[in-house]
Amino acid sequence: MNETDFGAYVRYQAEGPIARIILDDPQRSNAQSSEMVWGLDDALTQARRDHEIKVVILKSAAKGFCSGHIPTGDYPEFHANLEAKGTVWEGQTELFLTPMLTLWEFPKPTIAQVHGYAIGGGSYWALLPDLTVASEDAYFQMPLVQAMGLPGGETMLEPWLFMNWKRAAEYLLTSQTLSAAEALEAGLINRVVPRDDLESTAEELAARIANAPGSTLVAAKTAIRRAWELMGMRMHQQISNDLVAVVSGHRDFQKHLAEMVKARKKPRDPSWRGMRRSRLPERSADSPSLRGRASRPSTGRRASA
Repeated sequence: MNETDFGAYVRYQAEGPIARIILDDPQRSNAQSSEMVWGLDDALTQARRDHEIKVVILKSAAKGFCSGHIPTGDYPEFHANLEAKGTVWEGQTELFLTPMLTLWEFPKPTIAQVHGYAIGGGSYWALLPDLTVASEDAYFQMPLVQAMGLPGGETMLEPWLFMNWKRAAEYLLTSQTLSAAEALEAGLINRVVPRDDLESTAEELAARIANAPGSTLVAAKTAIRRAWELMGMRMHQQISNDLVAVVSGHRDFQKHLAEMVKARKKPRDPSWRGMRRSRLPERSADSPSLRGRASRPSTGRRASA
């Protein structure tokens, strides 16, 4: 097995026809730092260019899968855009739209191996791959409408994942938390297994897929993805990024964010089904504990997605 590091927080393993991309920043609950985002992007490029690789597994070495954007919103891409033009619209496009489209358009089958928390932008890394296998302790939440006052993530996937207007609306508008069992029932993921069986289940699934010719797998995946694109999914991801930028410039959003920061509120209200303080990562990347962010409303930006 060959192993390569792509930056400080992403490890890449290649073994036969299977590649593994491992998110590895446990001290920050695998928050989506700029380094992690680009490390994942580079790892996907490596897997795409390796003609021996047929299937990619995306997994975590932290207590949970991924806790979303970093708590401070302190991204070099945002700072550069803000200094040049006074907004972070292009910065968020560069960092959180373009790499997600890379994952969406990745030609080979992908499997997300999810345990623990998959919150905000982390839920997108968990749910956008072709297949998602979750342990019984996994849970999923997009907290932005309630916790941050934003319409959702930069690349809204939920309408396409649920394929159900009512369920997508409740999940997003109430910042609902879904357990692994609930996500399975809603059709968001493929399998739920005991934590001890998670890795073996993902590996067995990858091995089974890899029995087919690589070109056949690429063609089959392309046909599936093109069907969703014909219904507008790729365009919708881009539109949602624009809507996040638009809302970020509104005073009522900025007031809401300032209040959340001042109160140090987190997405754990009892009405958000299934979310309890004990289940949050120690440094929840999608909780609005953003000191100083409310004092800079002109950024039009928040720290999580």
